[in-house]
Amino acid sequence: MRKTLLCGIAATLLTGAVSAQQAAPATPRPATRAAAGASAPARMTTFIDALMKKMTLAEKLGQLNLPGAGDITTGQASNSDIAGKIRKGEVGGLFNIKSVDKIRAVQQIAVEQSRLKIPLIFGMDVIHGYETEFPIPLALSCTWDTGLVEKSARIAAVEASADGIDWTFSPMVDIARDPRWGRIAEGNGEDPYLGSAMARAMVKGYQGDNFNSGRTIMACVKHFALYGAAEAGRDYNTTDMSPVRMYNEYLPPYKAAVDAGVGSVMSSFNDVNDVPATANKWLMTDLLRHQWGFRGFVVTDYTAINELIAHGLGDLQVCSARALMAGIDMDMVGEGFLTTLPASLKEGKATLAQIDLACRRILEAKYKLGLFEDPYRYCQPERAKTDIFTSEHLQAARDIAAQSFVLLRNQGDVLPLKKGGSIALIGPLGDTRENMVGTWAVATDGSKAVSVADGLRAALGNQGTVTYARGANIVGDSLYNNRISVFGKNTNWDSRPADDMIAEAVALAAQSDVVVAALGESAEMSGECSSRSDISLPESQERLLKALIKTGKPVVLVLFTGRPLTIPWESQNVPAILNVWFGGTEAGNAIADVLFGDVNPSGKLTTTWPQNVGQVPLYYNHMNTGRPLPENGWFQKFRSNYLDVSNDPVYPFGYGLSYTHYQYSAVTLSTARAKGNQPVTASVTITNTGAKAGKEVVQLYLRQLVGSITRPVKELKGFQKVDLAPGETKTVSFRLTPADLKFYNADLRYDWEPGDFDVMIGGNSRDVQTARLSWAK
Repeated sequence: MRKTLLCGIAATLLTGAVSAQQAAPATPRPATRAAAGASAPARMTTFIDALMKKMTLAEKLGQLNLPGAGDITTGQASNSDIAGKIRKGEVGGLFNIKSVDKIRAVQQIAVEQSRLKIPLIFGMDVIHGYETEFPIPLALSCTWDTGLVEKSARIAAVEASADGIDWTFSPMVDIARDPRWGRIAEGNGEDPYLGSAMARAMVKGYQGDNFNSGRTIMACVKHFALYGAAEAGRDYNTTDMSPVRMYNEYLPPYKAAVDAGVGSVMSSFNDVNDVPATANKWLMTDLLRHQWGFRGFVVTDYTAINELIAHGLGDLQVCSARALMAGIDMDMVGEGFLTTLPASLKEGKATLAQIDLACRRILEAKYKLGLFEDPYRYCQPERAKTDIFTSEHLQAARDIAAQSFVLLRNQGDVLPLKKGGSIALIGPLGDTRENMVGTWAVATDGSKAVSVADGLRAALGNQGTVTYARGANIVGDSLYNNRISVFGKNTNWDSRPADDMIAEAVALAAQSDVVVAALGESAEMSGECSSRSDISLPESQERLLKALIKTGKPVVLVLFTGRPLTIPWESQNVPAILNVWFGGTEAGNAIADVLFGDVNPSGKLTTTWPQNVGQVPLYYNHMNTGRPLPENGWFQKFRSNYLDVSNDPVYPFGYGLSYTHYQYSAVTLSTARAKGNQPVTASVTITNTGAKAGKEVVQLYLRQLVGSITRPVKELKGFQKVDLAPGETKTVSFRLTPADLKFYNADLRYDWEPGDFDVMIGGNSRDVQTARLSWAK
């Protein structure tokens, strides 16, 4: 019999006088719906009002407590310390517990053995897929296709909800302009416009239009706020920036997620202008709730309240009270709320009103998820058998991965490869499955991923041969190697001398028609706590690559990375470079699809790739200085430049090649002089001048030439991905309104200013066609 929890306020049920199984009718019908004409929000309020009247202080604080489940087993569910706390009403939810059976067993304790029978919420880091793993988020953003991104999140939600999960700690929307920071892999790059579009797509994918189907899950936008601007690119580090920059460049993706209806928000580890985010009342209450109107709940990141002690804010009691009063609703792991707030309440350091508000927000989330109506709605064993790791989901992962890859170089049209002859697959990432899924892939089985070797051999069949040599270790230092061989993603250290491995690889290359060099970062060289001060290709692999180039054989570099790398030598000396990020479960098949031309690459970079770390931070939408370097220039004394390197990136934002070529016309405007709310249409014609069908991302940038404050040299304001057959021409148009011109001025007033604007359209942020537009108020 399916157990349900009546959503009504019958005292016998809420006080635990009888079990859920005894009290529940065959079909749940929340008593609060009996009120004729009552709206859904009113029914929810009535229900929660009645429930909270029956809750003790300890039970209210229990709703604010989110411990980690660890590797709990079904047998441990009834006997562990966690189980005891659940019985006492001291737990509001759990995270990172996997499988329907385990989750159902724990939920059963909450709804049958606790006094008030309040169900738990179950969260997990479903970051870029559940068991079917999609490309890392940075790679997903390089599709420039919000429909594909939404689809990946929807499939992740279907799989996670089939396995008992109803809440994900995603999307991460932190703007990041420092590639030393490892968590750049989890976001959407450097641009607020694109980042906002991806944030909306992810929220919609996870949550859908509502939670009625039981096949969607609650999203949690993170990390609020400014985490991607950590100083020195070092994780958890401090953040400091002007309010204007904050509002114009870093806050928009968070607000986009809030406007899209995201159910929860996660506080960030960093401080924000000297006040840690988790204790920052301006951030969590004034901005998030009062200015933006957010109505969901805020959860901390892992032990973030406890870490306020190291920030210098006081002991755990002081820090917990500050976090609560700042607007934090749920304490992840630290249990500071549970253990210290009663004392703070007595001392007047915290208020019951704020505790009640936080408790209400958690209960509202559970109500919206339908957990009071049916606490087991996400625990249907039949769905766990049919909706996870399906062939349909794997095909979608393969298709999406292929569209996330970015072709950086293709000198002499080395690519696509012909299906025939002999291929030497060389490199430490050529025959590893676990490293294909990338960072933060906690629910998947990495051994089920498709390696490059698997993909190439499957694509070739009996038409050619693929032979493999490792050639080098990921890094040359065994201690460094230990730091990146974590979470089950072993880099398989080879103890042979480096020269011997290179010699073996060179000999194999000499016997083959073409070399595919699978090099770059391992999966955990980017991600949380994976900051790098040197973001070049590791020296062990660079030696190997240079030796392969010397053979004179055509070399294709299949580059794995979770961040922009500094590859100036490679960009000039390797004939073909395909950046594949970390493509997920189907990475190897998707790589083969692109290498052999079954899919024409269409990915475009969402980050700028510097020549060296000395240029960092380097991003396309920067401000001009009073002494700018002339365009296409290099060194001039008393200008803003370097003595030893140009200001230019290796690859600009928006860049990506194709197996065909696209020709852009000049930009045409519906009017060159607009006024007031009059819309303006900017258009180009684009022609596929090559012999292959392809997809091109057409990008629109604006520049305001004169403003009340310094304005960026260009800002992305629109993009469209278009399909073009060989020889086909299409007109691509963008509709501009004054809303596209708005920004926060020095007084933080959001408005637009009249004047002249450059309208730029092209295939990346550097190579554009430009038209001048005057817009009057």
